[in-house]
Amino acid sequence: MRARYAYVLTIIISSFILLAYVLDETRTVSVLSFSLRYAVPLILAAMVGIICERSGVINIGIEGQMLMSAFAGFFGAALTGNLIIGTMIGVGTGMIMGAFLATGAVTWKMDQIIAGTIINILATGLTSFFYAQGYVLPAITPQLRVPGLADIPLIGPVFFDNGLFTYAAILAAFVLWILLFKTIWGLRTRAVGEMPGSADTSGVNVQRMRFLNVTFAGALAGLAGAYLSIEAASNFDRGMTAGRGFTALAIMIFGAWNPIGAMAAALFFGLANGLASQLQTDEVIDIPPQFINMLPYVLTIVLLAIVSGRIKPPAAVGKPYEKE
Repeated sequence: MRARYAYVLTIIISSFILLAYVLDETRTVSVLSFSLRYAVPLILAAMVGIICERSGVINIGIEGQMLMSAFAGFFGAALTGNLIIGTMIGVGTGMIMGAFLATGAVTWKMDQIIAGTIINILATGLTSFFYAQGYVLPAITPQLRVPGLADIPLIGPVFFDNGLFTYAAILAAFVLWILLFKTIWGLRTRAVGEMPGSADTSGVNVQRMRFLNVTFAGALAGLAGAYLSIEAASNFDRGMTAGRGFTALAIMIFGAWNPIGAMAAALFFGLANGLASQLQTDEVIDIPPQFINMLPYVLTIVLLAIVSGRIKPPAAVGKPYEKE
């Protein structure tokens, strides 16, 4: 039933997009390109949540992981004069924050919500304290235009003329889907998130699996943070993640802990934001920009209300495992 609703919604949205493209090609491509760029950090952050919760660990700290990574990535790139090094620093910072969460939630068996909240508070405090003005990136991130594919009407300029972060986010969703549902690692990951006792009996080291998954998931949070400061804004501002980590958790739930479903939900969020921004730019609607900024959070509440009780999380999520 849920799949049927998804297909119907996809057909309706696609029909409206095609109609808009026929009426105004330039504006339609502009809105869709903006929507995809807006969705990039949401896709990456949602993948972090999926890996963690499929492993049985709630990650409320995605927001803090992204913020610290955005900070480290930007200043790393500015100080070294190299965007690649800055991105690597951002990804490494995300993994360090992931290891911090894994240590608290898996090794020390802390309450997972509290462990994630500590990360968010720590990230907010550290990035505010060490923030300094006057730093700039050595260059802007390059755009990669895929020959041939970029010339396809509508789809080409939207999906095949982007920065490397955008391609990485889309690729991450498809790769994670394959890993989760088509590999031994995915089977074991889902096992420790659903029935850790049975997984342990089968020879899977539950604690080790959870620790490594949460740590390496932090790399995607680091990539999302680096995208925000290095490509999207080319700057760092306090609190620049602006709740995207929490929005990603809602996207993860709406996507039923499925990477492809979560990516589709993130693109829907981006489309809603892009459409609202374009309507305001064209003065079709005259409302304060603060209401436009509220739109993702309003959508979050609405979507969670719709899917509440209809989908179930992994059975052992949020429960520390005690070996019998």
